[in-house]
Amino acid sequence: MTPEASMHAVRTAARLLLGAFLVAAGVAHLLVPAEFLAQVPPFLPAPAAVVLVSGVVELGVGAAVLVAPARLRPQVGLVVAVLFVLVFPGNVSQYVTGTDAFGLDSDGARATRLLFQPLLVAWAIWACGSLVLLRRTR
Repeated sequence: MTPEASMHAVRTAARLLLGAFLVAAGVAHLLVPAEFLAQVPPFLPAPAAVVLVSGVVELGVGAAVLVAPARLRPQVGLVVAVLFVLVFPGNVSQYVTGTDAFGLDSDGARATRLLFQPLLVAWAIWACGSLVLLRRTR
């Protein structure tokens, strides 16, 4: 296997794992919404609706990551990256309010969770080949 083919296989596996992660998170939003309520910032209205809508969005983008044709994957990756940026205030809120959820029951655990958000953004951009779009916009 050539290095290019190996990298393509790794990128494909990363994309499929990302899609599965998003679909699983979307399903979890619908099945155990109480866990996700901990991440809804207090200033947002209708927390239950926020959890429901965000779960449906995660299901949709997760499915898109899994099945979008190759020509659309870079755009899908950017949408997922933006989603990860948009949910970041919820993670900050969980840290600031000291709300326990997802096994994050200490400030240290909640702070560590914050550090992973940029990695999720990078994962979406890399796995879906979105860098090509970002380079074109310069």
